[in-house]
Amino acid sequence: MSAVGAQRRLSPAAITALKGERPIVSLTAYTTPIARLLDPHCDLLLVGDSLGMVLYGLDSTVCVTMEMMIAHGQAVMRGAKKSCVIVDLPFGSYQESREQAFRNAARILKETGCDGVKLEGGEEMAETVVFLTSRGIPVFGHVGLMPQQVNTTGGYRSLGRSDKEAAKIRRDARAITEAGAFAIVIEGTVEPLAREITETIAIPTIGIGASPACDGQVLVSDDMLGLFNDFKPRFVKHFAELAPIVSKAAEEYAREVKERRFPGPEHTFQVKK
Repeated sequence: MSAVGAQRRLSPAAITALKGERPIVSLTAYTTPIARLLDPHCDLLLVGDSLGMVLYGLDSTVCVTMEMMIAHGQAVMRGAKKSCVIVDLPFGSYQESREQAFRNAARILKETGCDGVKLEGGEEMAETVVFLTSRGIPVFGHVGLMPQQVNTTGGYRSLGRSDKEAAKIRRDARAITEAGAFAIVIEGTVEPLAREITETIAIPTIGIGASPACDGQVLVSDDMLGLFNDFKPRFVKHFAELAPIVSKAAEEYAREVKERRFPGPEHTFQVKK
């Protein structure tokens, strides 16, 4: 398809413009087939570092590498035709300095062709966000519960219940907005606070464990599809229950193989007479 006839994906600027227009639909994607299935229904596909836990069985996102993010970013880009695609900067790839953040963000954009990067942090990352956005790199912010900081914040829990926590999250959201981010994830934050932030900042808020009043919502696609039955956070809704379907299919496959009922003649290549 020529460049003229090719469908254009939503840009970060187009995502920003949706604030106040309609809710923004976002899901995570890590592979080409899943990206193809989700793309027609989403405004934004996030190649999240949650892939470390979802695909690799890691205990947290801290061990995720640049190479992992780039490989999965490339895979999602092969399947995305319409959605804005954002790739997470993994832990340790941007916190050291503005320059480090730029080098790694630029590498991700160059090697995947994605539309922007996401990083976690508030006031302490505002200067870095300014540095990146002023040099042509769209930034998706992330405040509230920040999984990359789970080792220093006491685990996964909802935030903003105390006046001190709430004030910090407000400052963080304001700082990242003023630094030039095009949108911001609010994660694991009590509902009234997430609602208040949504009403007071100029860029879209994308909630996960936050508020229905956020400008959009995001879920880990494997959670949304019900592929995990052993862990279901309060903020997750299973829109399908695929885990038992996959298990049942594997059971039936194993039985037919053991009974030599699969493959049948229709599944093999015969010599024509």
